[in-house]
Amino acid sequence: MPIPEDVTGDEIDKDVRQELLSLPKGLAEDVSKNLVMVARLIDEDPEGAYAYSKIALRLASRVAAVREAAGFAAYANQKYSEALAEFRAARRMTGSVDLWPVMADCERGLGRPEKALEMAGAPEVHKLDKAGQVEMRLVAAGARRDMDQLDAAIVTLQSPELASNTVQPWTARLRYAYADALLAAGREDEAREWFAKAVESDKDGSTDASDRLAEMDGVAFVDAFVEDEDGTDVDFEIDDEVEPQAEASVADEVDVDDEDDDIEDDEDDEDEPVAEPTAEAKDDDKD
Repeated sequence: MPIPEDVTGDEIDKDVRQELLSLPKGLAEDVSKNLVMVARLIDEDPEGAYAYSKIALRLASRVAAVREAAGFAAYANQKYSEALAEFRAARRMTGSVDLWPVMADCERGLGRPEKALEMAGAPEVHKLDKAGQVEMRLVAAGARRDMDQLDAAIVTLQSPELASNTVQPWTARLRYAYADALLAAGREDEAREWFAKAVESDKDGSTDASDRLAEMDGVAFVDAFVEDEDGTDVDFEIDDEVEPQAEASVADEVDVDDEDDDIEDDEDDEDEPVAEPTAEAKDDDKD
């Protein structure tokens, strides 16, 4: 696949570049460029990212960073079995537990939430950093919901990280997941509160918390433009209430028969001959 001219391969993380030093210089450059394309496309074009990851995998399957990138590309395309295999390979190569949460989420994707919960209670979780532990908590809560254990999912998300007023990279997603679980359990007032808190902490728009909050408040806006007489676009808001219109349309249907009768009466009147005015009437007109 073509590589854009602006991609040099130097954009990759220094740790990944260090791993690629084991490869011949030309090969390392090719692999790094493909890894850059994976990172560039994985959010907007996951299929394209997957294609580049397969090229990198073919060139350097013994490099852990390549296996990890291939895993994330497969994960983004919901190829959970393939992603899990790549993550396991990367973990064997490095011995790191960093991929433990996403591996558990792959188990969820494969329809095995029980396995994901088992992984959530494994010793590996204690070796994760704070971000990894929060991610593992999110996966465990998701597994509980997969099993229709809403109350357990809510309890799973209740943690010091959730209660903290300090905003961290994971804060918005954690609050969002908690709000969503509350809403699913029918606790709407609490859900609204936590969606609002998610909005406050979601500085980069990683969730749709603001949309969910607006939906709960019954707010829906339709942007429309009309052209004024001077050619200027005028923005106005359309009211969502349509019930009066619906009532009017029903009334119109009820009156259809009456209107038809009036039309028939008019047609009958047109068919009747018009009498000529009498001589007396003509004289009156002249006067």
